[in-house]
Formats: sequence, C-alpha cells, structure tokens
Amino acid sequence: MARPHLPSTEAAVTAVREVARAYNLEMTVTDDIGTDQTSRRTSAGAFAVVDADGSLPHEAFIELGGAPAVTVQVFPEDDARITVDGVAIDDVPRDSVPAFLRSVYGGLAYVKGRLFTRGYWLVVPLPGDETYKELVPRAILSPWLSRNLRSR
Repeated sequence: MARPHLPSTEAAVTAVREVARAYNLEMTVTDDIGTDQTSRRTSAGAFAVVDADGSLPHEAFIELGGAPAVTVQVFPEDDARITVDGVAIDDVPRDSVPAFLRSVYGGLAYVKGRLFTRGYWLVVPLPGDETYKELVPRAILSPWLSRNLRSR
C-alpha cells in the first residue's frame, strides 16, 4: 500500500487526527507558525517571521492520549520526531507518521532485548521494508514497553 504524500504540516496533523479517531484517542495540537516560533529556524534573521524565500514555516506538536504515551513533533522540513513512552525516534519522514502510529497502536510495534544486555530496542515496523529501531534505556522501561517485550 502506497503512503499518501503529506505536502504540509497541516496535512500531517489531519492524517494523525484520522489515526486518533480510528483508535479512539484524545488528541491535542499546538501550532507554531513563523521562523520566530519554530524550533529549527536558526538561519532566519533576528525577529524574522518568514523564511528567505517568503514562506511561512509551520511546526506542530501533537499529544495523543492513551497507552502508550505518544507525542509527534512535525517539522516544516518534511520530517517528524515521534516519542513513544519516553523513547524518541528522530527523522521519521512526514509521510510515514500515520503508518508509524498505526503500527504502535495496532500492536505491531515491540521491544526486543535481554535483561543483561546493553538495553532494549523499540522496533516499529511499517508496511514494506521500512523499520524504525531506537535504543530503550532500562531506566525508562514503562509498563507498555514491558508488555511488548520480546526476547531475542
């Protein structure tokens, strides 16, 4: 199944809203609009609101209710940071965000590792051959992460 192209931050927020509705999750969104508000616009001049090309960058921070605790920070540069129970996964393409969330809430995401190793890994498989893996320090192994633990 081909992923829909999400041409803007607002399109990504709309797609996340659809996922939240499908899984009956509460959702709050905070929008930051303008270079003076977005987190990555260090190249813009002091007190600038628009980019050099005249565009108005839009960043959104989304909090989803339920278990696991998930936040999504959608950046104007076509990528996102998704945090699942304290485990942050950076550089997720904006187009992959809905599939990522469906994997987490649909029961496909899991944690792998062993008790006496370096740690655990959060594994989030997406349709096709795309998989995200992020180290989970033992100190933040939440109840949801523990429930989804698979031994190697």
